[in-house]
Amino acid sequence: RYHCPVPKIFYVQLTVGNSEFFGEGKTRQAARHNAAMKALQALQNEPIPEKLPQNGETGKESEEDKDANKSEISVVFEIALKRNIPVSFEVIKESGPPHMKSFVTRVTVGEFTAEGEGNSKKLSKKRAAMAVLQELKKLPPLPVIEKPKLYFKKRPKTILKTGPEYGQGMNPISRLAQIQQAKKEKEPEYVLLSERGMPRRREFVMQVKVGNEITTGTGPNKKIAKRNAAEAMLLQLGYKASTPLQDQTEKLGENKSWNGQNVGFPEPTSNSKYCFLNL
Repeated sequence: RYHCPVPKIFYVQLTVGNSEFFGEGKTRQAARHNAAMKALQALQNEPIPEKLPQNGETGKESEEDKDANKSEISVVFEIALKRNIPVSFEVIKESGPPHMKSFVTRVTVGEFTAEGEGNSKKLSKKRAAMAVLQELKKLPPLPVIEKPKLYFKKRPKTILKTGPEYGQGMNPISRLAQIQQAKKEKEPEYVLLSERGMPRRREFVMQVKVGNEITTGTGPNKKIAKRNAAEAMLLQLGYKASTPLQDQTEKLGENKSWNGQNVGFPEPTSNSKYCFLNL
């Protein structure tokens, strides 16, 4: 005879408040899910319990728990600081042989005084603090003073006036970028379209895109081509030309010899003869 294995079933008990729910499943996780589903179905119409009062007994218990983690001497100083009361600890008595010393410490907190005795100064000071704490806890609670809310004036945002004459005299690339930032729009996108001409007479073509507007600029190097493209875009958008920079651009575009004189490169003709020397 062959016996079929009996599948294992797990059972879980879930307690929510005063209610108990039982779940079952082929695995522990499935049993937990089954119990949780039963609990949700039963409790979904139940009202949400109210929050516990923060300033009630629970608040007092939490404060006591916090104080329990501190030393009695620290608690005495904190209470005195909050109530603006002077505190002083003083060893008033020391007796016994060297190997069995006994110390008595007196603590004064405003109108309250207490004494503590121990085989060390530290222990006598601690016991004195414990004794005076019993008296300080009888004091009425301090009134809660709400701190005044501080209001800070927000700095006004700097608004750039992007009129037709805005940024005249600036670099067209920087001028176009600032205008886009003032408008809170996307920065200009530059793309090198082509590079043509002879090695000494290169010409670069640069394209700039601002929104749906596209313009191009040419120049003997990428920098000047980019400037000319930005200047063309500014004119297309309705801004006045950057006249001072046009003169600078023209000067940068000119080729100069070693002594500062302008040098022109003649276009090659069919009748021109060239001599190449191998160095």
